[in-house]
Amino acid sequence: RMRLFQNAGLYRAYLARLNRLARDSSSFEFSKQAFLSDRFGACHILGPILEGHENAFFTNGDDAQLQGLWARENGLRSNAALEDILLAQIEHHRAEVFYNSDPMRYGSAFVRRLPACVKTTIAWRAAPSPGADFGAYGAIVCNFPSILQTYRSVGWRAEYFAPAHDPEMDRYSANTDRPIDVLFVGGYSRHHTQRAVALEKVASMADHANVVFCLDRSRLTRLAESPLGKMLPLRSHQRPSLIRAVSHAPVFGRELYEMISRSKLVLNGAVDMAGVDRGNMRCFEALGCGALMVSDRGDYPEGMRDGETMLLYDDADGARRVIRDALSQPDHLRKIASQGHAMVSTAYNKSAQWSSFIELVGRVQ
Repeated sequence: RMRLFQNAGLYRAYLARLNRLARDSSSFEFSKQAFLSDRFGACHILGPILEGHENAFFTNGDDAQLQGLWARENGLRSNAALEDILLAQIEHHRAEVFYNSDPMRYGSAFVRRLPACVKTTIAWRAAPSPGADFGAYGAIVCNFPSILQTYRSVGWRAEYFAPAHDPEMDRYSANTDRPIDVLFVGGYSRHHTQRAVALEKVASMADHANVVFCLDRSRLTRLAESPLGKMLPLRSHQRPSLIRAVSHAPVFGRELYEMISRSKLVLNGAVDMAGVDRGNMRCFEALGCGALMVSDRGDYPEGMRDGETMLLYDDADGARRVIRDALSQPDHLRKIASQGHAMVSTAYNKSAQWSSFIELVGRVQ
């Protein structure tokens, strides 16, 4: 079995929750397990790491607290540069394959410093990356074909690779007590113009449905809604009152799984940069935790089909109409949700993801 090293990066808004979960951390292993047990980003974490195989090593290379623990335990200065700690970990593990989900921080310059034990380098990046340099990686991967094509256009090797269903979701999907009619979880910014309009239309349903938005507001939106911001010309960056009325704090990890498991329907919507490609992680989380996903029309991964495993809308008014019709037919809603869960938990299971990764490594070597 290959000696795998997977690195990821933390989402800034998740840090507060992680710090609570790992506040009693006295060791690298304890702190790392607190993160892995919470399942944040588990769709992207490879099976051998989630299963605890000794040949598989995982870390969050931008987590100074976590990395400082490893450094102290292994004879490095705890305030050593994060790049140096990560290199030391890779060498200590004698990694043969370096799989990096944080290539904006650890790009080509880092890859060129890797120890000789590393034979294959792969990076996940599913967003436009102007100015980035991923050329030293053996391949850069994601599940958005148009983004892969932009990588190929600058001469990088790019390969299709998909997230996977987290088997921990299955016990959440089995929940039948779902008091929330419509749930949306995600970022809010006026830059996400199409999604913001759809959110406002759906929020208007709150007079006859239980609508819950768990929003991670952009920094500018938070400022605009603060007492100071209300004195500045930032009104256009404030959330509409309909959205604020149904908004709650963002949720992550198992809190997110729990919230979806209490929801009949999850609203999804791509951000403007996505083009026609669809398949963000929320698709896998919504379907995986047994809710009916209602999402915007586009090119979805295989198996995500309108009217069979999810429902699609064309525009903001269409989103409200599709949701209204779905809630009026609860048996049909549950049937599509069940079919969606069955599809994602079989076609996108962790074993299939790992097999695809092994094949990918074989092609890239």
